[in-house]
Amino acid sequence: MITIKDIARNLNISVATVSRALRDTYDVNKETREKVLQMAKALDYKPNVNATGLAKGKTNNIGIILPFVTNYYFSTVITGIQEVAYSKGYNIMLFITNDAEEREIDITHNLNISSFAGFLVSSCASSFKHFSEITDKGIHVVFFDRVSPTMDTSKVMQDDYNGAFMATEHLIQQGYTRIAHLAGPRGIAMTEKRLKGYQDALEKHHLPLNEQFIIHSGFSQECGEADTQILLTHKKRPDAIFGVNDRKAIGAMLALKQHNIKIGKEIGVIGFTNDPASALISPSLTTVAEPAFEIGKISCELLLKHITKKRFPPEEVVLPSTLIVRESTVRK
Repeated sequence: MITIKDIARNLNISVATVSRALRDTYDVNKETREKVLQMAKALDYKPNVNATGLAKGKTNNIGIILPFVTNYYFSTVITGIQEVAYSKGYNIMLFITNDAEEREIDITHNLNISSFAGFLVSSCASSFKHFSEITDKGIHVVFFDRVSPTMDTSKVMQDDYNGAFMATEHLIQQGYTRIAHLAGPRGIAMTEKRLKGYQDALEKHHLPLNEQFIIHSGFSQECGEADTQILLTHKKRPDAIFGVNDRKAIGAMLALKQHNIKIGKEIGVIGFTNDPASALISPSLTTVAEPAFEIGKISCELLLKHITKKRFPPEEVVLPSTLIVRESTVRK
C-alpha cells in the first residue's frame, strides 16, 4: 500500500509537508501542493480513511446490518445507500446476519463500535437490546424495512399494511374467496403489518378468516414451497395465495406446478417486492412493488443528519407501494 512516506521520498520532501499539502493547509505553496497531488495520482495513493478519522476524533465508516445481499430488495437498498454515502465521503461496511437472530447479536457485540459513525439496520431479531446498547454509547442507528417498533430512532419502510391490503383486495376483486397467506416469522413488525392488511381486507369484503390458511415461516422460496404443500393437504384448499414476499410466492407457484394446478385459473398467486424474477417466470407473478432504492437513499440521508446535526429528532418515513398486475392472478 502506498503511503505519504512514499510520496515524500519520491519528491525528496518531508512527510509533514506531504500531509499538509494533501490537506490543503495555508502554509503550503501552490507549486508544492500540485507536485504532491500529481505524485499521489501517479503512485495511485489512497488515503487511510480510518487513520484520518482517528486523527480528527471521528470516523467516516457506516455499518450496514441486514439479512441478505443475494436478493433483489436488499441489493437495491444497498445501491441507494451507496449513492448517498459515497457522495458525502462516507464508507460503508456490510454485515450479513443470514436471517439469524443469534448472528445479528454476535455481530453487534463483536464490533468495535467507536470505529463507526452510525449504523443502518434491517433487523431479524425479536428483541432490540443489542441495538439499544449501541445507541446508549452515542452511536446513531437508523432502521429500514424490518424496524424496531420500540426504539426511538429514525425508521424508513414501505407501507406494509396498505400494500398487503391492496394485494388481498386485488385477489378478491378477481373473484377469489378462499385466500391463504404465507406469512413471515412471528414477532417481526413487517410480518405483523402485512398480516393485518390481509386480515382487514378479508373483513372489509365480508370473507371468512380461516386460521389454517395462515402459515408462519421464513422468507425463503423453500419456505413458500413447503407452506403451500401444507395448504394443499386441506380438504377444502384455498383458491388464492398471498405470499409475504416474492420468494415465498414463487415457492408457492413451484409447489402448485408439481401438482399440475393451473396458476391463476385454479389458484391465484400474488407476492410482495417486485423482484426481477417475478416478471421472468411463467406465468408472470402479480406483486406489490417496494421502493427499495428510495428506502436505502432516505435511510442514509437520515443517518447522516443524525451524525452531523446536534439536535435532529427521529423521523419515521413510510413510502407507498404499487400494485403490478401480471398473469398469476388472471382467472381467464
